[in-house]
Formats: sequence, C-alpha cells, structure tokens
Amino acid sequence: MNKEKQTKKVYFISDFHLGIPDKENSLKREKLLIKWLDEIKNDASEIYLMGDVFDFWFEYKTVVPKGYLRFFGKIAEICDSGIPVNLFRGNHDIWAFNYLHEELNIQLHRKPEIKIIMGKKFYLAHGDGLGSGDKGYKFLRKVFEFKLNQWLFKWIHPDIGARMGLYLSRRSRIANLIKEGKKENNIKDKDEMLYKYSKDILKNDPSINYFIFGHKHIPRNSQLSKSSRLIILGDWLTNFTYAVFDGETVELKMYKS
Repeated sequence: MNKEKQTKKVYFISDFHLGIPDKENSLKREKLLIKWLDEIKNDASEIYLMGDVFDFWFEYKTVVPKGYLRFFGKIAEICDSGIPVNLFRGNHDIWAFNYLHEELNIQLHRKPEIKIIMGKKFYLAHGDGLGSGDKGYKFLRKVFEFKLNQWLFKWIHPDIGARMGLYLSRRSRIANLIKEGKKENNIKDKDEMLYKYSKDILKNDPSINYFIFGHKHIPRNSQLSKSSRLIILGDWLTNFTYAVFDGETVELKMYKS
C-alpha cells in the first residue's frame, strides 16, 4: 500500500455554534477553526462536521445569513482540493437545505447513518433527539421540520428573521456559559443518554466499532463493548476538542494552537 495513503486520516468535529455569544468572540473561534483546518488538510482523507456549525441558520430562497465568509472560503478550498466534507445537521442548523451543498459541495446528512470507513463500522449522528425521553425537544423538532412552518418563516423579512434567531441564540444557556467561561457538568456513562442509546443499538448490531456524536458538548471516549467505543466530540466553545481516525483507532484530542 502507498505510504501516503497509509498516513491519511479522517477527522470528526462538532458544535462550533458560530454567531454566539457575540460577533467578536464568534470571529475568534472562526479564525481558530480555520487554523485547525489548515493544519489537518494535508493528511485528511475526509472531514465530518457533526452538527451545530452555526447557532442559527436559515436559508431563504435567495438569501443566506450574513457572515462566516472565512469559514466558507476555507471549506470551499478543502472541497475543491478533493477532500470530502460532510455535515450531519444538528438542532441549530436544522434549516440547512441546499445552499451548502450547491455552493461549497458539502455533503449533507439529515439522519443517523452507518458507514464503513477504512474497514471499521461507524454509527454517525449529531445526537439530538435520540433514544427515549426528551419528548419536549422531539416535539419542537417536528415543529421546526414541518414544511408549512418553514414556508411561513421564509416570508418573514430576512433582516427580521435572522435578528430574531440570533437574539434568541445570544440569550441561550450555551451563550451564557461561554460568557462566564464555564463548562457543562459531566455525568457518568450509565446516566448519559447517548451511552444508553448506543448500548441499545449494539444489541441489534454488535459489529459497530465506533459511535460518533456531537450535541452534548462534554467530550467522552467510553468503552461500550470489547470491540465498540462511544465518542462524544465535545465542542469549540470551551473544550476545543475533535476526534481523528487513523485506520486503526479513534483518538479524542484537544486542539492547542
């Protein structure tokens, strides 16, 4: 096998929430993210953005939210170089439709998927709304995904709609955690919703090697079985973590610029 192919890696990263808590701090994270992308693009065979890239995103027919041009430019450069970039939509970028694919060639994924990557079996999803419970959010997600509601929202003038979305984002629990420099509280594996969900999936398909999720913001690398692990990617708000797969194992890392 070609030595260059042996060194190629697959990268997973999630939860940038660009746009909060304010323009200045969002821009700092965006520039740091671009620096990371520049560092990994030479040995990346594929990149997975596992959701919540933006804290608010809505695509009108002819208008998209203002900003993020540096990030878009870097992603376009990477896609144009032949490295596939995938986005598993999260609960904050649920209204990403066709723009990111048509303009940047990002491959959009709307539901959990099982993929074989370099001989290993991966279960990939953002992580929101999986498993039992959380009925309030699941109902809200159905409201947001309902086509009529999306059609009605697009008739709100973009300046008003985007301001509404960003206003609510900047008052959110996550935005307040960033302002205070705090991290979310960790919990034990047995109490983690995605841990329990993954164990249930394994009962029907024990051949899955890795479960990769975003959403929960707390980085986690947990043993599920002798041949399976759960990786929760953390975020780029307070943790600055990501995962890399070298063909043998998945390692959870913290980015140190």
